[in-house]
Amino acid sequence: MTTLDDPGVKALLDKPNHAVVSTLGEDGTIHSTVVWVSVEDGRLAVNSAVGRKWPTDLERNPTITVLVYDEDNPYDYVEVRGTAEGTTEGAFEHIDRLAKRYMDLDAYPFLQPGEQRVTFYVNADRIRHQKQR
Repeated sequence: MTTLDDPGVKALLDKPNHAVVSTLGEDGTIHSTVVWVSVEDGRLAVNSAVGRKWPTDLERNPTITVLVYDEDNPYDYVEVRGTAEGTTEGAFEHIDRLAKRYMDLDAYPFLQPGEQRVTFYVNADRIRHQKQR
């Protein structure tokens, strides 16, 4: 089985490549959005604000798919399917680390007054790496 430590997967995740998170909406439709991603303690991690669409979907149904693609070659990608566990603990620090990784800023610049951040950690059931070029 492919893991996050496989060389090709690790190469994708070590770079600040964007990811697409897909969740299941209340009506059964799929909701997808582009996010920043990191590996934290051996698990894929994504961050958002409490109350937004996809975090609300995950609170109701933790099923998640995250697709991380190489921005120089989108045919090189990893798909991680599983369930997500959310926590607000350490979420502000996590979004600041992501801002450093993706924007080279020490702090996330788009924080809204009163916003509560949440980090979701993906418990992978399946990891699939594809590279066509």
